[in-house]
Amino acid sequence: MKVEQNISRLKYLLTLYKMTIEDLLLAVSDGLKKPLTKNDLLSNEIKVSHLKRIDKFFNKGLHYYLDQKAPVISKEASIFFRKNKFGTELNIGAKKVVNRFEELKISLSAISKLAEIDIERSLPVFSVQNDSKAVAAKIRKELYPEFNSTPKEFLRALISKFAEKNILVFEFVETWNKKEKANIDGFFLAPNVIVLKRQQSSFRREVFTLIHELGHYLLNEEEVEKLDISNFANHKFSAIERWCNDFAYYFLAGEYNEKLELIDKADGTNDYHFELIENISKHTHLSQIALFTKLLFQRKISQNNYNIIKADFDEQYRLRQEKDKKKKELDKLQGIKKGGKPINSPLLISTIQTAFYEGVINEYDVCKTLNISPDKLEKYLQ
Repeated sequence: MKVEQNISRLKYLLTLYKMTIEDLLLAVSDGLKKPLTKNDLLSNEIKVSHLKRIDKFFNKGLHYYLDQKAPVISKEASIFFRKNKFGTELNIGAKKVVNRFEELKISLSAISKLAEIDIERSLPVFSVQNDSKAVAAKIRKELYPEFNSTPKEFLRALISKFAEKNILVFEFVETWNKKEKANIDGFFLAPNVIVLKRQQSSFRREVFTLIHELGHYLLNEEEVEKLDISNFANHKFSAIERWCNDFAYYFLAGEYNEKLELIDKADGTNDYHFELIENISKHTHLSQIALFTKLLFQRKISQNNYNIIKADFDEQYRLRQEKDKKKKELDKLQGIKKGGKPINSPLLISTIQTAFYEGVINEYDVCKTLNISPDKLEKYLQ
């Protein structure tokens, strides 16, 4: 069976993801004895079976390719048309995630206008010329929540505080069996959207990523990136990335930065101040390696001693990963798919609730956007 497709829509997706038709043919021909050809995909009439293979890759829904309206390539439509280079070489999994939240951002913006909801920016824009420590102190008064010793709950509290200032935070969760895992930790989309990847093994890493992306929001500089905190010492950063990293440190450290400043040197004679570092980490959710990296930048620990400490942390991390891998393999054998539900921002919930009450969206849209089942509707629509 064949259907008439709008080829311009397929070409738009190829442009969006910076792919060639050859790249797509390789992907959609996987598992076939006879690979598909250009003519199979680029004909006005296309087999439904071929279209399903295309959609299995792009996840747009079959109706997308049949819509006769031609998509418009514009800077407003995607960050991929606004920026050519990112902090990380994005894989296709990452590009799909970014595109999904870009479309959601545009949809929510339209919904907000129809429902007359004010989501205007309420915090000022800064520049890299502004002192990151001073900005962190200022913004901390606006956005730092009551401290919670559990990293996940602290993250939830931060997301709630951000909502009060019209900053919309999304989490996305990838299950262990997903083939194309996104090689990013987070990103910022102007004017007010921050997206985080759920870090199952370390919510502290997710907390740091959130505050780093808050830095991008404050600078109004969009970015999509992977933040490998454990390797910060080995990277050369742009002025923007350096500012966002410093801002994130000072925002999370708060008054505990003074305790770190009191350290003159860290070496074997004082046990590298492990007890103090552990205590600061516990009360700030900054990882211990992030704190030792700060000491390295301040030249309070030698590169050799830092390498020894980092090697120990890396080994501990490797053992945890090995343990997690064995558990995932056991889950796989038992058919268990774990990932958990993402944290919903109160700003998202209130926007969707208002839009529903104003008749802008229906119950199906509420369930889809909030990722809830119909039997949970009453909890959100009272």
